[in-house]
Amino acid sequence: MVRRLMVLLSAMLIASPSFAQSAQDLEQRLKELQAKLSAIDEMKREIDILTQEIETLKSGATKKAVEADQAQYGMGAAASKVYRTDAGVSIGGYGEFAYDNPRHDIARADLLRGVLYTGYKFSPRVLFNSELEVEHGTTENKGGDGAEGGAVGLEFAYLDYLIRPEANVRAGVMLMPVGLINEQHEPTAYFGVHRPLVEDAIIPTTWSEMGAGIFGDKGALTYRAYVTTGLDSSRFESESGIHEGKQSGASAKAEDLAIVARADWHPFEGTMFGGSIYNGGSGQGARTEDGQRIKGRVRLAEVHADSKFRGASLRALFARGSIGDAALINERNGLEGDESIGKSFGGWYLEGGYDLASRANISITPYVRYERLDTQRSVPAGFERNPENNQRIFTAGFAFKPISQTVVKIDWQRAKNQAHTGDNRWNIGLGYIF
Repeated sequence: MVRRLMVLLSAMLIASPSFAQSAQDLEQRLKELQAKLSAIDEMKREIDILTQEIETLKSGATKKAVEADQAQYGMGAAASKVYRTDAGVSIGGYGEFAYDNPRHDIARADLLRGVLYTGYKFSPRVLFNSELEVEHGTTENKGGDGAEGGAVGLEFAYLDYLIRPEANVRAGVMLMPVGLINEQHEPTAYFGVHRPLVEDAIIPTTWSEMGAGIFGDKGALTYRAYVTTGLDSSRFESESGIHEGKQSGASAKAEDLAIVARADWHPFEGTMFGGSIYNGGSGQGARTEDGQRIKGRVRLAEVHADSKFRGASLRALFARGSIGDAALINERNGLEGDESIGKSFGGWYLEGGYDLASRANISITPYVRYERLDTQRSVPAGFERNPENNQRIFTAGFAFKPISQTVVKIDWQRAKNQAHTGDNRWNIGLGYIF
């Protein structure tokens, strides 16, 4: 018995170093295993991060650009893309080409305008929007006598602070919310190779001024109201009316300010009724030779309607305006006889079209438009009206849209006036927005 105990004790003494060594090995293997598990966890974390980054890159690569298919806050479909952008930079634009062939003048082909919209959305509430336009392809006059020289300018550049749909703030150089074309002047938004003359000589286009105001939507009602710089009457003319008096924020004279307001009612989808008013001085601090101040208050009001239903399109507009101190403005501008500016002016037009392919992806729309206008409905005592400024214009043609963002227009115009010097012409136009 004693011998067996001695043998067992001896064996334990001999084996104890081996037990100690095994424990150390197990501890070392456990540490190595823990290190491997930590490395695996780190690899899994890195894989998750890489997976998220790959998904982000994929979503960014496949994310569609904002479509130019919806007008918002008074701006055209392409001009309002910044409102539908999530954040950051927004790019859009439009262009127009025209071929005009008057009966009693030479034919001309012209890049009427190329436009780039640039916007930036700082946050869901604050954004910037602008329109840079190049007219006639260059700032030089390369067309010879009678051709228009080009120009480069910012048609608008403003900041919006979006508070809520019913009330928002806008400041900068802004399009005046008057008429149907001035704000919505992209070529796919209206019929005709050229814009209606009523919305050029009676309501200036494209008319922008520097100022600030509010805008918003309340149910079926939309509105805009601004305080802006006034017109400059030193550039008023008998034929173009107040058109050349717009200042567009170009070192604009601000001695006289103006207010402009607009409201539209949308009773149902595709139909709008509305109107606008403008009231402001245009003398801009000028005085006659005997020291009399020229106020030159311009008042302009218009009502309009626009409706689209089952392929049919109808538009109508009526505008009337007046210029105070017209005789004094004539004196300062050196205008005599029938060169006088109009003491009152006005015009209207009616337009209709029907889309023959309204249920297909393309659009083929014959259209007609009739307009009457006179930039000299009345003139100051001692001056005469020029019968050439009392005009009637009939336009007939069709617009073809292979897709909604491009348009080809062909039309014929017959222009008459009381002086019987009107001319007929063919026009072909090409336009795009993006």
